[in-house]
Amino acid sequence: MLSSKYLLASVVLLTASPLLAQVAPPAATPKPVEAPSFNKAVRLTVAPDGSGDYRTIQEAVMAVRDFMQVEATIFLKNGTYKEKLLIPSQKTHITLLGESKEGVVITYGDYSGDAEKHTTYTSSTVRVQGNDFTAENITFENSAGPVGQAVALHVEGDRAIFRNCRMLGHQDTLFLAIENSRQYYQNCYIEGTTDFIFGASTAVFDHCLIFSKRDSYITAASTTPRQQFGFVFLDCQLTAAPEATKVYLGRPWRPHARTVFLNTDMGAHITATGWDNWRNPDNEKTAFYAEFNSRGLGAPAKGRVAWSHQLKAKDAKQYTIQNIFGGPAAWNPQRK
Repeated sequence: MLSSKYLLASVVLLTASPLLAQVAPPAATPKPVEAPSFNKAVRLTVAPDGSGDYRTIQEAVMAVRDFMQVEATIFLKNGTYKEKLLIPSQKTHITLLGESKEGVVITYGDYSGDAEKHTTYTSSTVRVQGNDFTAENITFENSAGPVGQAVALHVEGDRAIFRNCRMLGHQDTLFLAIENSRQYYQNCYIEGTTDFIFGASTAVFDHCLIFSKRDSYITAASTTPRQQFGFVFLDCQLTAAPEATKVYLGRPWRPHARTVFLNTDMGAHITATGWDNWRNPDNEKTAFYAEFNSRGLGAPAKGRVAWSHQLKAKDAKQYTIQNIFGGPAAWNPQRK
Protein backbone atom coordinates (compact mmCIF):
# COMPACT_ATOMS: atom_id res chain seq x y z
CA MET A 1 0.00 0.00 0.00
CA LEU A 2 1.25 3.47 -0.88
CA SER A 3 2.06 5.73 2.00
CA SER A 4 0.10 8.92 2.61
CA LYS A 5 3.24 10.88 1.66
CA TYR A 6 3.24 9.46 -1.87
CA LEU A 7 -0.50 9.90 -2.24
CA LEU A 8 -0.22 13.58 -1.33
CA ALA A 9 2.56 14.12 -3.91
CA SER A 10 0.48 12.53 -6.67
CA VAL A 11 -2.47 14.76 -5.88
CA VAL A 12 -0.27 17.86 -6.04
CA LEU A 13 1.14 16.86 -9.44
CA LEU A 14 -2.26 16.10 -10.90
CA THR A 15 -3.79 19.39 -9.79
CA ALA A 16 -0.76 21.37 -10.96
CA SER A 17 -0.92 20.16 -14.58
CA PRO A 18 -3.84 22.40 -15.64
CA LEU A 19 -2.16 25.35 -13.96
CA LEU A 20 1.02 24.75 -15.91
CA ALA A 21 -0.99 24.59 -19.18
CA GLN A 22 -2.64 27.92 -18.43
CA VAL A 23 0.61 29.82 -18.08
CA ALA A 24 2.22 28.43 -21.29
CA PRO A 25 3.11 31.25 -23.77
CA PRO A 26 0.47 31.84 -26.52
CA ALA A 27 1.24 30.93 -30.13
CA ALA A 28 2.84 33.78 -32.12
CA THR A 29 0.42 35.86 -34.24
CA PRO A 30 1.28 35.44 -37.95
CA LYS A 31 2.50 38.62 -39.64
CA PRO A 32 0.17 40.01 -42.33
CA VAL A 33 1.28 39.22 -45.86
CA GLU A 34 2.62 42.39 -47.50
CA ALA A 35 1.23 43.30 -50.93
CA PRO A 36 3.73 42.75 -53.73
CA SER A 37 5.38 45.89 -55.05
CA PHE A 38 3.51 45.77 -58.37
CA ASN A 39 0.27 46.27 -56.41
CA LYS A 40 1.54 49.31 -54.49
CA ALA A 41 0.83 52.74 -55.94
CA VAL A 42 4.01 54.67 -56.74
CA ARG A 43 4.66 58.40 -56.94
CA LEU A 44 7.95 59.81 -58.20
CA THR A 45 9.00 63.37 -59.02
CA VAL A 46 11.15 64.52 -61.93
CA ALA A 47 12.76 67.95 -62.07
CA PRO A 48 15.48 69.19 -64.43
CA ASP A 49 17.07 71.22 -61.62
CA GLY A 50 17.66 68.16 -59.44
CA SER A 51 14.97 68.97 -56.85
CA GLY A 52 13.04 65.76 -57.56
CA ASP A 53 13.78 62.05 -57.37
CA TYR A 54 15.15 62.09 -60.93
CA ARG A 55 16.39 64.63 -63.46
CA THR A 56 15.04 62.83 -66.56
CA ILE A 57 11.69 61.28 -67.30
CA GLN A 58 13.29 58.18 -68.79
CA GLU A 59 15.13 57.43 -65.53
CA ALA A 60 11.88 57.65 -63.59
CA VAL A 61 10.01 55.42 -66.04
CA MET A 62 12.69 52.75 -65.86
CA ALA A 63 12.66 52.89 -62.04
CA VAL A 64 9.01 51.77 -61.94
CA ARG A 65 8.40 48.06 -61.44
CA ASP A 66 7.61 46.15 -64.66
CA PHE A 67 3.99 45.20 -65.29
CA MET A 68 2.49 47.38 -62.56
CA GLN A 69 -1.10 46.47 -61.73
CA VAL A 70 -1.89 49.82 -60.12
CA GLU A 71 -1.01 53.39 -61.02
CA ALA A 72 2.58 54.62 -60.98
CA THR A 73 2.43 58.42 -61.06
CA ILE A 74 5.45 60.38 -62.26
CA PHE A 75 5.02 64.07 -61.46
CA LEU A 76 6.90 66.36 -63.83
CA LYS A 77 7.92 69.76 -62.52
CA ASN A 78 7.88 72.65 -64.96
CA GLY A 79 10.81 72.63 -67.32
CA THR A 80 11.95 71.67 -70.82
CA TYR A 81 12.87 68.00 -71.08
CA LYS A 82 15.00 67.38 -74.16
CA GLU A 83 14.47 63.63 -74.30
CA LYS A 84 13.65 60.96 -76.82
CA LEU A 85 11.36 59.17 -74.41
CA LEU A 86 10.24 55.54 -74.58
CA ILE A 87 7.53 53.96 -72.42
CA PRO A 88 8.37 50.26 -73.01
CA SER A 89 5.66 47.62 -73.26
CA GLN A 90 6.52 46.19 -69.83
CA LYS A 91 5.97 49.56 -68.15
CA THR A 92 2.21 49.46 -67.64
CA HIS A 93 -0.10 51.81 -65.70
CA ILE A 94 2.30 54.74 -66.02
CA THR A 95 0.86 58.23 -65.51
CA LEU A 96 2.88 61.31 -66.46
CA LEU A 97 1.38 64.24 -64.58
CA GLY A 98 2.71 67.64 -65.54
CA GLU A 99 2.79 70.67 -63.28
CA SER A 100 1.32 72.75 -66.13
CA LYS A 101 0.50 72.19 -69.79
CA GLU A 102 2.68 75.03 -71.10
CA GLY A 103 5.37 74.62 -68.46
CA VAL A 104 6.20 70.95 -69.03
CA VAL A 105 7.63 70.44 -72.52
CA ILE A 106 9.08 67.16 -73.80
CA THR A 107 10.93 67.96 -77.02
CA TYR A 108 13.29 66.42 -79.56
CA GLY A 109 14.08 67.03 -83.22
CA ASP A 110 14.44 63.77 -85.16
CA TYR A 111 12.79 63.55 -88.58
CA SER A 112 12.52 61.18 -91.53
CA GLY A 113 15.64 61.35 -93.70
CA ASP A 114 17.85 63.17 -91.21
CA ALA A 115 21.56 62.43 -90.75
CA GLU A 116 20.74 59.49 -88.44
CA LYS A 117 18.46 58.05 -91.15
CA HIS A 118 15.31 58.16 -89.05
CA THR A 119 11.95 57.25 -90.60
CA THR A 120 8.40 58.16 -89.72
CA TYR A 121 8.38 55.14 -87.40
CA THR A 122 11.53 56.13 -85.50
CA SER A 123 11.35 59.93 -85.50
CA SER A 124 9.03 60.34 -82.51
CA THR A 125 9.92 62.44 -79.49
CA VAL A 126 7.77 60.22 -77.25
CA ARG A 127 6.82 56.62 -78.00
CA VAL A 128 4.26 54.86 -75.81
CA GLN A 129 4.22 51.06 -75.99
CA GLY A 130 2.94 50.21 -72.48
CA ASN A 131 -0.77 49.65 -71.85
CA ASP A 132 -2.86 51.85 -69.54
CA PHE A 133 -0.74 54.96 -70.06
CA THR A 134 -2.04 58.38 -69.05
CA ALA A 135 -0.63 61.87 -69.63
CA GLU A 136 -2.01 65.11 -68.21
CA ASN A 137 -0.84 68.72 -68.50
CA ILE A 138 2.09 68.04 -70.85
CA THR A 139 3.37 69.41 -74.17
CA PHE A 140 4.76 66.86 -76.64
CA GLU A 141 6.86 68.53 -79.32
CA ASN A 142 8.90 67.61 -82.36
CA SER A 143 11.15 70.60 -82.90
CA ALA A 144 12.51 69.58 -86.33
CA GLY A 145 10.38 72.13 -88.16
CA PRO A 146 8.78 71.80 -91.63
CA VAL A 147 11.29 69.26 -92.93
CA GLY A 148 9.02 66.28 -93.64
CA GLN A 149 7.69 63.51 -91.40
CA ALA A 150 8.56 64.33 -87.79
CA VAL A 151 6.43 62.69 -85.10
CA ALA A 152 5.92 64.33 -81.71
CA LEU A 153 3.88 61.52 -80.13
CA HIS A 154 3.69 57.87 -81.24
CA VAL A 155 1.19 55.69 -79.35
CA GLU A 156 0.74 51.94 -79.75
CA GLY A 157 -0.26 50.84 -76.22
CA ASP A 158 -3.88 50.01 -75.46
CA ARG A 159 -6.12 52.17 -73.25
CA ALA A 160 -4.08 55.36 -73.57
CA ILE A 161 -5.46 58.62 -72.16
CA PHE A 162 -4.31 62.18 -72.84
CA ARG A 163 -5.95 65.04 -70.97
CA ASN A 164 -5.18 68.74 -71.27
CA CYS A 165 -2.09 68.09 -73.41
CA ARG A 166 -0.51 69.79 -76.44
CA MET A 167 0.98 68.01 -79.47
CA LEU A 168 3.20 70.35 -81.48
CA GLY A 169 4.79 69.72 -84.85
CA HIS A 170 4.34 69.96 -88.59
CA GLN A 171 3.91 66.84 -90.76
CA ASP A 172 2.84 63.66 -88.92
CA THR A 173 2.60 65.24 -85.46
CA LEU A 174 0.47 62.53 -83.84
CA PHE A 175 0.88 58.86 -84.82
CA LEU A 176 -1.91 56.58 -83.58
CA ALA A 177 0.10 53.60 -84.59
CA ILE A 178 -1.64 50.20 -84.48
CA GLU A 179 -5.12 48.74 -84.79
CA ASN A 180 -5.17 47.04 -81.37
CA SER A 181 -4.79 50.36 -79.60
CA ARG A 182 -7.61 52.42 -78.11
CA GLN A 183 -6.83 56.04 -77.36
CA TYR A 184 -8.73 58.91 -75.77
CA TYR A 185 -7.82 62.61 -76.11
CA GLN A 186 -9.72 65.12 -73.99
CA ASN A 187 -9.29 68.91 -74.08
CA CYS A 188 -6.09 68.63 -76.09
CA TYR A 189 -4.47 70.97 -78.61
CA ILE A 190 -3.06 69.31 -81.74
CA GLU A 191 -1.30 71.25 -84.51
CA GLY A 192 0.43 70.42 -87.76
CA THR A 193 0.57 70.70 -91.52
CA THR A 194 0.14 67.44 -93.45
CA ASP A 195 -1.58 64.28 -92.18
CA PHE A 196 -0.79 65.42 -88.67
CA ILE A 197 -3.27 63.00 -87.07
CA PHE A 198 -2.66 59.62 -88.67
CA GLY A 199 -2.59 55.86 -88.13
CA ALA A 200 -4.65 52.73 -87.54
CA SER A 201 -5.81 53.05 -83.93
CA THR A 202 -9.35 53.56 -82.68
CA ALA A 203 -9.26 57.04 -81.17
CA VAL A 204 -11.70 59.58 -79.75
CA PHE A 205 -10.93 63.30 -79.70
CA ASP A 206 -13.24 64.90 -77.15
CA HIS A 207 -13.45 68.72 -77.07
CA CYS A 208 -10.07 69.13 -78.74
CA LEU A 209 -8.68 72.11 -80.65
CA ILE A 210 -7.17 71.12 -84.02
CA PHE A 211 -4.93 73.77 -85.64
CA SER A 212 -3.81 73.62 -89.28
CA LYS A 213 -0.61 75.55 -90.00
CA ARG A 214 -0.98 75.54 -93.81
CA ASP A 215 -3.05 74.14 -96.68
CA SER A 216 -3.02 70.35 -96.48
CA TYR A 217 -4.80 67.44 -94.78
CA ILE A 218 -5.75 67.02 -91.12
CA THR A 219 -6.19 63.25 -90.88
CA ALA A 220 -4.77 60.21 -92.64
CA ALA A 221 -6.33 57.14 -91.08
CA SER A 222 -5.17 53.63 -91.93
CA THR A 223 -8.07 51.82 -90.27
CA THR A 224 -8.26 48.09 -91.04
CA PRO A 225 -11.37 46.30 -92.37
CA ARG A 226 -11.65 44.59 -88.96
CA GLN A 227 -12.38 47.81 -87.08
CA GLN A 228 -15.84 49.30 -86.57
CA PHE A 229 -14.41 52.70 -85.63
CA GLY A 230 -11.34 54.68 -86.60
CA PHE A 231 -10.94 58.37 -85.66
CA VAL A 232 -13.94 60.02 -84.00
CA PHE A 233 -14.00 63.76 -83.25
CA LEU A 234 -16.61 64.84 -80.70
CA ASP A 235 -17.42 68.52 -80.11
CA CYS A 236 -14.07 69.67 -81.46
CA GLN A 237 -12.94 72.95 -83.02
CA LEU A 238 -10.98 73.19 -86.27
CA THR A 239 -8.94 76.38 -86.61
CA ALA A 240 -6.02 77.49 -88.78
CA ALA A 241 -3.25 79.98 -89.37
CA PRO A 242 -4.20 82.91 -91.67
CA GLU A 243 -2.22 81.42 -94.56
CA ALA A 244 -4.20 78.18 -94.44
CA THR A 245 -7.26 78.57 -96.69
CA LYS A 246 -7.72 75.11 -98.21
CA VAL A 247 -7.53 72.29 -95.69
CA TYR A 248 -9.10 68.84 -96.12
CA LEU A 249 -10.66 66.93 -93.25
CA GLY A 250 -8.82 63.81 -94.29
CA ARG A 251 -7.51 61.40 -96.86
CA PRO A 252 -7.11 57.60 -96.65
CA TRP A 253 -3.60 56.42 -95.84
CA ARG A 254 -5.05 52.95 -96.37
CA PRO A 255 -8.24 52.02 -98.28
CA HIS A 256 -10.51 51.32 -95.28
CA ALA A 257 -9.84 54.58 -93.44
CA ARG A 258 -12.66 55.63 -91.10
CA THR A 259 -12.98 59.19 -89.79
CA VAL A 260 -16.08 60.88 -88.38
CA PHE A 261 -16.66 64.42 -87.11
CA LEU A 262 -19.65 65.05 -84.85
CA ASN A 263 -20.83 68.43 -83.52
CA THR A 264 -17.60 70.03 -84.70
CA ASP A 265 -17.01 73.72 -85.37
CA MET A 266 -15.17 74.07 -88.69
CA GLY A 267 -13.45 77.28 -89.72
CA ALA A 268 -13.48 78.77 -93.23
CA HIS A 269 -10.17 77.07 -94.01
CA ILE A 270 -11.95 73.73 -94.48
CA THR A 271 -12.38 73.18 -98.20
CA ALA A 272 -15.92 72.76 -99.53
CA THR A 273 -15.28 69.22 -100.78
CA GLY A 274 -14.06 68.22 -97.33
CA TRP A 275 -12.33 64.95 -98.21
CA ASP A 276 -9.70 63.64 -100.65
CA ASN A 277 -9.24 60.14 -102.14
CA TRP A 278 -5.40 60.28 -102.15
CA ARG A 279 -5.32 60.18 -105.95
CA ASN A 280 -7.05 56.79 -106.00
CA PRO A 281 -10.77 56.59 -106.94
CA ASP A 282 -10.93 53.01 -105.59
CA ASN A 283 -10.51 54.41 -102.07
CA GLU A 284 -13.91 56.03 -102.44
CA LYS A 285 -15.51 52.56 -102.36
CA THR A 286 -13.91 51.50 -99.07
CA ALA A 287 -13.14 54.58 -96.97
CA PHE A 288 -15.84 55.80 -94.59
CA TYR A 289 -15.84 59.56 -94.07
CA ALA A 290 -18.79 61.14 -92.29
CA GLU A 291 -20.06 64.20 -90.43
CA PHE A 292 -22.95 65.02 -88.16
CA ASN A 293 -24.10 68.52 -87.22
CA SER A 294 -20.96 70.29 -88.43
CA ARG A 295 -20.98 74.03 -87.71
CA GLY A 296 -19.13 77.09 -88.96
CA LEU A 297 -18.01 78.53 -92.28
CA GLY A 298 -16.34 75.30 -93.34
CA ALA A 299 -19.29 73.09 -92.49
CA PRO A 300 -21.83 73.32 -95.36
CA ALA A 301 -22.65 69.87 -96.67
CA LYS A 302 -23.62 71.06 -100.15
CA GLY A 303 -20.13 70.95 -101.63
CA ARG A 304 -18.89 67.77 -99.96
CA VAL A 305 -17.65 64.90 -102.13
CA ALA A 306 -20.49 62.55 -103.05
CA TRP A 307 -18.83 59.51 -101.50
CA SER A 308 -18.75 61.03 -98.00
CA HIS A 309 -21.69 60.79 -95.60
CA GLN A 310 -23.88 63.19 -93.68
CA LEU A 311 -25.17 61.12 -90.76
CA LYS A 312 -28.74 61.16 -89.58
CA ALA A 313 -29.43 61.59 -85.87
CA LYS A 314 -30.26 57.91 -85.42
CA ASP A 315 -26.95 56.90 -87.01
CA ALA A 316 -24.96 59.41 -84.97
CA LYS A 317 -26.19 57.86 -81.72
CA GLN A 318 -23.75 54.96 -82.08
CA TYR A 319 -20.79 57.32 -81.65
CA THR A 320 -20.64 57.30 -77.87
CA ILE A 321 -17.45 56.70 -75.94
CA GLN A 322 -18.99 53.64 -74.29
CA ASN A 323 -19.88 52.13 -77.65
CA ILE A 324 -16.66 53.02 -79.46
CA PHE A 325 -14.53 51.48 -76.72
CA GLY A 326 -16.97 48.68 -75.92
CA GLY A 327 -16.83 45.01 -76.81
CA PRO A 328 -15.71 41.97 -74.79
CA ALA A 329 -12.93 43.98 -73.10
CA ALA A 330 -14.90 47.22 -72.65
CA TRP A 331 -13.05 50.32 -71.52
CA ASN A 332 -14.42 53.61 -70.23
CA PRO A 333 -11.68 56.28 -70.12
CA GLN A 334 -14.06 58.83 -68.59
CA ARG A 335 -14.27 56.86 -65.36
CA LYS A 336 -11.79 58.25 -62.83
